[in-house]
Amino acid sequence: MEYEFLRDITGGVKVRMSMGHEAVGHWFNEEVNDNLALLDEVEQAAQTVKGTENSWQQTGHEYTVWLDGEEVMVRANLMEISGDEMEEGMSYYDEESLSMCGVEDFLLVIAAYRKFINQK
Repeated sequence: MEYEFLRDITGGVKVRMSMGHEAVGHWFNEEVNDNLALLDEVEQAAQTVKGTENSWQQTGHEYTVWLDGEEVMVRANLMEISGDEMEEGMSYYDEESLSMCGVEDFLLVIAAYRKFINQK
């Protein structure tokens, strides 16, 4: 999973992720957006579920992050479409709206994000 951190004209941080992980970047840009307390919450949840069969979920305004002891899923909230609403043969999957990765990789991105934020 490749990523890049950029500063916009106002000094805000923007995250770009490699193809297939775009939703992770959108989650950082829309939900985290310098909210380091949210990152603390995610890191604490990762430690809490590690080695268990438990999972944790945090629903934001635009994206939901879900994790268990092994993987993280970031999904756009607009993707919550019940099976009754889907036409047969149709798929609402959108690569920019759903991403999955390993917990360790996700935590590495969080650590790199924190480091970049602190370089102001």
